[in-house]
Amino acid sequence: MSSHAVPNLAMNPRQQRYSQLPRHPLVLCASLVGNPMNLGALCRTAEACRLESLVLPDVGIIEERQFRRVAVTTHHWQPLQACAPAHLIPWLEAQRERGYTRLALACDNQAQSLMTATFPQRAVLLLGRELTGIPAELLAQCDQTLVIPQYGLVDSLNVQTAAAMAVYEYLRQWGLDPFPRGNGGDPANASPQ
Repeated sequence: MSSHAVPNLAMNPRQQRYSQLPRHPLVLCASLVGNPMNLGALCRTAEACRLESLVLPDVGIIEERQFRRVAVTTHHWQPLQACAPAHLIPWLEAQRERGYTRLALACDNQAQSLMTATFPQRAVLLLGRELTGIPAELLAQCDQTLVIPQYGLVDSLNVQTAAAMAVYEYLRQWGLDPFPRGNGGDPANASPQ
């Protein structure tokens, strides 16, 4: 398990202020996701929503062309961590010890609907593998399983689309604006809290 700090790029003053702004205490765990384009899209979503961290199976994925095509430059601003799928059980336990509620996003008829779920403020959202989802032994490590209600014949969404919907619901419940008021509409003009 490793961490990828936001690089110390030659930043202009606006970027320096932006890097100091608070983040939403939601960790998006994509350790099971294999497609570099999906991971790039997840990075873009995590950065756009100022999430605490995006967990990848390997931080080296950010060097892949397919990842960068979708992530654009968001990997420069989004805090990243790495956790190989084989290490997810101890990693999830460590998150519980840090006070984070572990949530799984899965296609499961027994799961709580995303539409009625109440998100804890400090949470980890575990995403599944493309096609096969989250293995039972990892679901058992989570405090709650969430499902996105669907009404079509195909009963699943692309992992990035599903994650974006769940992240938006988290933000809707906890406030879309983590920035102090009076910043002129530009979050980079806000002062760190």
